[in-house]
Amino acid sequence: MQLQSLVERALRRATPSTPAGLREPPTLSGGLPLVGHTLEFVRSAIELLSRAHAELGEVAAFRVANKRMVALFGPEAHEAVFRAPDSQLNPSEAYKIMTPVFGKDIVYDAPPEKMAEQVRMLLPALKDKRMRTYGEAIVGEVEQSLQSWGDEGVVDFVDYCRVLTNFTSSRCLLGREFREGMTSEFAAVYHDLERGVTPVAYLNANLPIPAFRKRDRARARLVEMIGRIIADRRGSGREGEDFLQTLMDSRYANGAALSEHEITGLLLAGMFAGHHTSSVTTAWTLIELLQNRPYLERVRAQVDAVFGGGERVTFQSLRELTLAENAVKEALRLHPPLFMLVRVVMQDFVFKDYYLPKGTWLVVSPTVAHRMECVFCAPDAFDPDRFAPPREEDKRDFGYIAFGGGRHKCIGNAFAILQVKAILAILLRRYEFELAGDPIASDFHGLVVGPKEPCRVRYRRRKVASVTRPASAASPANEVGSATGCPFHAAEPAPRALRIHLDRDLCQGHGVCAGEAPEVFAVGDDHKVRLLVAEPDPSLHAKVRAAARYCPTRTIRLEEA
Repeated sequence: MQLQSLVERALRRATPSTPAGLREPPTLSGGLPLVGHTLEFVRSAIELLSRAHAELGEVAAFRVANKRMVALFGPEAHEAVFRAPDSQLNPSEAYKIMTPVFGKDIVYDAPPEKMAEQVRMLLPALKDKRMRTYGEAIVGEVEQSLQSWGDEGVVDFVDYCRVLTNFTSSRCLLGREFREGMTSEFAAVYHDLERGVTPVAYLNANLPIPAFRKRDRARARLVEMIGRIIADRRGSGREGEDFLQTLMDSRYANGAALSEHEITGLLLAGMFAGHHTSSVTTAWTLIELLQNRPYLERVRAQVDAVFGGGERVTFQSLRELTLAENAVKEALRLHPPLFMLVRVVMQDFVFKDYYLPKGTWLVVSPTVAHRMECVFCAPDAFDPDRFAPPREEDKRDFGYIAFGGGRHKCIGNAFAILQVKAILAILLRRYEFELAGDPIASDFHGLVVGPKEPCRVRYRRRKVASVTRPASAASPANEVGSATGCPFHAAEPAPRALRIHLDRDLCQGHGVCAGEAPEVFAVGDDHKVRLLVAEPDPSLHAKVRAAARYCPTRTIRLEEA
């Protein structure tokens, strides 16, 4: 008891006094002497966060080891966190847990200015111009993966998705040469690397535990594999049209080229951005569809309508799969791959009248946020129509945070949705599926949350007749909304004045808007969108609406006069 009392007094002395007019966040019940909530956090961080919200509401404090953590819940809290400058709330301090994965001085381990330069080097692989080339590459990988399936069988779908998205992500983001040099070893090694990113790493990312030892061995092996390809390319003088070449040609502002260590680290960062979300989201989307057959049949009908005449799967045709996209978004809502996002308070921070001193770790949980009834109707139900007009429940600012938010929103979010839709389009076109009876549950082993394995599905090849889309009338390709089939493209109303507002703080420079409406938008030298016309001519309204709809970061807001 005397030791506990000494520790508590020391903690109180280390915590700055609360300024007048402000208050401390309420503390979650159940903390143990000396260790606080550490054991509960390590055992199940998401259960701790869910309990914190249920017990205390918008703001909840708890202690994990020597860290004072405060969880913030709800759109207002999310916006306060995501809009705060890095000088006040810093993600890098929290995500140094990725240093053993990406490497020293890479991304979160680099000084802020260098990290910003490195992130800009990642962006070209995910910009709109590159994205438009990825659909066919993904389809090719899916078709190749199905060659061994035959007419019927059983497959562990989680494992299948993990291997497949390793191949699709590497093919699209890292190039044909890298993909062709991959073997089954790569998927296994990369899996060990991913499984080494766990909540325990927030306590100490270098503990001598099996998951971290496997992670370190996996990274060393990946460095060898990637380094060999870099050396071969440099030795032969051969150049490629891929992300690897982009990094080899990249230069920092001072003119310095990237070392092999930096190229390897950024390639791994690109793989994490393009793979982990796509893998688990593909699995969860099919699982949810198989548990909700009426919506599955609507998705399949739309896939058949778009591709039933043998049309190629392209970037543009994938956009027509509105029902599949809403299913993907709903799977992401119910099963966000990252269940917690962290910032470290670098300068005292105030949310409403709660005082959060320097050194506090702030936690935002997409998993908890997406089950809030004040944002989502019947939040525990699988209901993709919630994203269709007129409901559009994801339009509330900072309510839907599957990919985070603000300037640090996941730069691979548009690629992830494109990739999942392309995979589902091929699978649902080729096969019928049913769950094989394994229990469906989440695996919270790491920070990336997927279904527990095994999660087997039975498949049987479909006998599909060609579908000819009518030349007139709304087709299922444009069907969104309720099961009544309300078309998205209603009759055009009389033109009204349209004013464009830009939230440039959210822009990451993907360039979707400039691709959709180059007459109205451009991406400047600062990698931010700039407005060429604030009130465009009615003839440009359709393009402007498409730019706003497809912007990955919701930078564009439209106001009708």
